[in-house]
Amino acid sequence: MIDDAEFIRGKVPMTKQEIRALTVAKARLGVDSVVADVGAGTGSISIEAALCAVRGKIFAIERNADAIELIRRNVEKFSVGNVTILHKEAPDGLEALPMLDAAIVGGSGGRLHDILDALTSRLKVGSRLVVNALTVQTTAQALDYFRARGWTYDAVCVQITRLESVGLYDMARALNPVTIITAGKNF
Repeated sequence: MIDDAEFIRGKVPMTKQEIRALTVAKARLGVDSVVADVGAGTGSISIEAALCAVRGKIFAIERNADAIELIRRNVEKFSVGNVTILHKEAPDGLEALPMLDAAIVGGSGGRLHDILDALTSRLKVGSRLVVNALTVQTTAQALDYFRARGWTYDAVCVQITRLESVGLYDMARALNPVTIITAGKNF
C-alpha cells in the first residue's frame, strides 16, 4: 500500500491507507480484474486497485472537476496506465461500463440506491461490491439495499487511530470511522 503522503491531495478528501488496504482486500481483486471506483476522489483506491489488477482495467468515476485533475496527476505520478478516468456524476455513465469483477463506492452524492442499481447490472456473477460509508445514513442505506434484494453481505466498522509525536510523547489521533460493507453478486 502506498503511504498517504505520497498522493497529490489538494482539498479533495482521500481514503486513508489502512481503509484502502481493507477495501482492496474486500474487493478480492485479481491481476485481470475490471473494477469501477465510484466517487474516486483523489484516485487513491483506483491506483491501489490498478497496482493489484496489473492486467485489468480500472474505471475511476468522479463528478468533481478538481478531483478529476488530482486523479489525472496521481495516475501519472504512479505510472498506472490501466486507469480510465470518467468525469461523470454517477449513476450517469455506469451503463456504458464493461462487465465488472468488482465495484467500489466511496462517494454517492446522495444517489446510493441509483448507483447500486446501475452497478448491479454491470457486475459479473461472483463479483464483489464494496461500499465505504462515512455516515450512519449511508451505512443504513447500503444495508437496506442489500437486505431488500437478498444479497449476502458483510459489514465492518473500522476506526483507525494513529500515534503522533508531541514533543517527548506520543498522542493518539483518531481518524473518522468508516463502515466497509461488502456484498457478493451470486446470481
